[in-house]
Amino acid sequence: MSEITGQTGLRGGANAVVNESYSFACMRCGHGWEQSYEIEHHTDADGHEFVLYVANGRVVPSPLSRPACQNCDGHVVRIMAAGQVSSVLSAARPRKAPPAGPAEAPVTAAEKQAGERSEEQDHHWHLSDLLHPFRKAG
Repeated sequence: MSEITGQTGLRGGANAVVNESYSFACMRCGHGWEQSYEIEHHTDADGHEFVLYVANGRVVPSPLSRPACQNCDGHVVRIMAAGQVSSVLSAARPRKAPPAGPAEAPVTAAEKQAGERSEEQDHHWHLSDLLHPFRKAG
């Protein structure tokens, strides 16, 4: 979830930059999204450390303090590890079901040889036909 980048390309006196990504889900409207941040670690003139969250090249408030839904501006937002929203969305996508159709009863070799079933005529199943394999030989 975190990755510390090297010292090259640091902005405005940052000591280090950590890349983190989070998944968010709004408990109000159900909207889900993911966002990556560059977290810049700085030290002020008094020696106090502070961090800046940068998303898409802009400094933004910490997503951990009071996240807001991008869809409804609600503040009841669940924060999860990166990849959670995309995995849920892919699992929730409807899968194409195989085409439905009438099922044909299997034909045994004995039925084929006896000619009890031909391609031209339909066979209507009755309960006694289904129970035939369970009858005791007498």
